[in-house]
Amino acid sequence: MRSRHQRNHVALDGRRIWITGASSGIGAALAEALADYDVQLVISARSEGPLNTLARKIGTERCHVAAADLSSREGNQQCASVITEHLGGIDTIILNAGNCEYVDVSQFNSQAFANMLQTNVMSQVYGIEATLPLLRRSKQGHIVGVSSQAGRLGLPRSEAYGASKAAIHNMLEALRVDLKAEGIDVSAIYPGFVKTPLTDRNDFPMPFLVSPEEAARVMVDGIAQRRAEIHFPRRLSALIALAGRLPAAWYTRLAQSMVRPS
Repeated sequence: MRSRHQRNHVALDGRRIWITGASSGIGAALAEALADYDVQLVISARSEGPLNTLARKIGTERCHVAAADLSSREGNQQCASVITEHLGGIDTIILNAGNCEYVDVSQFNSQAFANMLQTNVMSQVYGIEATLPLLRRSKQGHIVGVSSQAGRLGLPRSEAYGASKAAIHNMLEALRVDLKAEGIDVSAIYPGFVKTPLTDRNDFPMPFLVSPEEAARVMVDGIAQRRAEIHFPRRLSALIALAGRLPAAWYTRLAQSMVRPS
């Protein structure tokens, strides 16, 4: 029987992969994990310095840098040009770029929603728009978008962030249906808390916190198997699913207990 790593080699070897949000955290760990396989990579983020460092670590002959503002249409089109120049096409896109901004309801501000929708949702929309023609030419096209466990349930202070991640969930689910006839698979990833520069800013307990390397391992396995949904960590995902089945009044009381007194 083949090992997990051997099965992943069969599924991933020879693939051309674009990863966004690759300058740190999950994206950087994912690029390094995929570098264990015979793949060609394009890595993107706004900051070019960390991307260049990562590309040198992996090997610049098979890891190419496309630094751009991924929240803009033009930035994603620039990345598609780099992909075409260096790889000649693309097989898998992993749309991981994003940010997190919490809402203080005592100072309810629409700008947080605008920021989250532009950074988290539109970056994926623009990425798909820029690369879908290339994916259609691939015989193994695969769109992978990163949502969040926070997109499955309304969590305290996550009005804007959770809404953006729920939008990603809905978009990817619809695309999975609409692109199936073209042979393009669509996967959605639902991470819990991962230790990254983003979560280092959090001022609340983060149950079942995992390392970026552990997150990347789970993601690589799910991407190789072309799973429709990839959830981790399992215990947090199970708790979120259970909480989502509670009567609304029960869940509201439970969620209120998570909020720290001001």
